[in-house]
Amino acid sequence: MDERFRAFRFTIHESRFTVRMKVLIPSALRSYTERGETEASGATLAAVLSDLDRNYPGIRFRMIDEQDRIRRHIRVFVNGEQVRDLAQPLAATDEVIIVQALSGG
Repeated sequence: MDERFRAFRFTIHESRFTVRMKVLIPSALRSYTERGETEASGATLAAVLSDLDRNYPGIRFRMIDEQDRIRRHIRVFVNGEQVRDLAQPLAATDEVIIVQALSGG
């Protein structure tokens, strides 16, 4: 097989390949996912949350408000560091952890 053709074919295959990253879900949102861990894909945090919402309708609204900001009681960590910006770029190897703050009196 011609080396140029093989490389071209591989490039097309790579562009269709979507790597999914691990996302840990807090217990308060597990009614959507029915599990504590799932997978989602996206180049940014916003894209990952949108992918989660495609698979689990309604979950994004529980985490993101009407102004498109992370709700005050939600914390999102990427590889152990808190993230507040939905435009945060993500890599396929990143781990996203969503935590819901507890309150009470």
